[in-house]
Amino acid sequence: MAVIAVFNQKGGVGKTTTCLNVTAALNIAQQCPIAMDMDPQGHLTLSSGVARPSPNGGMAAFFKHKTPLSSLLQGTPAGWKIISASLELAKIDAMFGSDPKAATLLRQGLHEDSALFGVPILIDCCPMLGVLTLNALLATDRVLIPVSADFLSLQGVHRLDSALNVLQKKLNRKFERRIVVTRFDPRRKMAYDIYEKLRERYGALVCETRIGETVALATSPMHSKDVFDFAPNSPGAADYRALTQELWDSGFFV
Repeated sequence: MAVIAVFNQKGGVGKTTTCLNVTAALNIAQQCPIAMDMDPQGHLTLSSGVARPSPNGGMAAFFKHKTPLSSLLQGTPAGWKIISASLELAKIDAMFGSDPKAATLLRQGLHEDSALFGVPILIDCCPMLGVLTLNALLATDRVLIPVSADFLSLQGVHRLDSALNVLQKKLNRKFERRIVVTRFDPRRKMAYDIYEKLRERYGALVCETRIGETVALATSPMHSKDVFDFAPNSPGAADYRALTQELWDSGFFV
């Protein structure tokens, strides 16, 4: 199974929402997914309903103390597993910024931990291209890019695509990517214009499924639940169910 980085350098585009609900959809499909919260803000941790780790727990324990990843797994109330985040992660860049090998720590940790083999792993990246995000990118060859249906996000995905292309050349590897349009409001002509512009430039890399801007998706994190646990019959649940199926059918999780 694949390791997938959910990444965008622009905030407010539904990155954590997408990581949360695609993980939950995979769990409903009995794929035993694992989510990793690599954002010091810990929004995925809060939304999943698990307790925040101690300052030296969760992903911080892996980077600071080389604690095996599988020993850091926590079960969520919905049944899937997560390695949570704390604000201590914000110190990782300062700790390892001058070490060129620091960006390979997560890849090495995944390769050495047989308990994580064979299951899909989704990584909620922080919106900065630093040590944490480089770890996520080097640990995977797949990137899921949420892009909200507005002009600034459109410009942001162009910059991110260019950055990934530069990394590909430097690292001599390819990042398979998919772009998913989020916060799509069918009442706004601009939302359709943004979607069509993305399709014109990136073609089949843009998912056909669009994630609507709905109350359930906005509200479920307040209750520390994914949308399937909070409102399983809502349009938001239908959208993420369709997105996960589309990605599955395209082989993105393999």
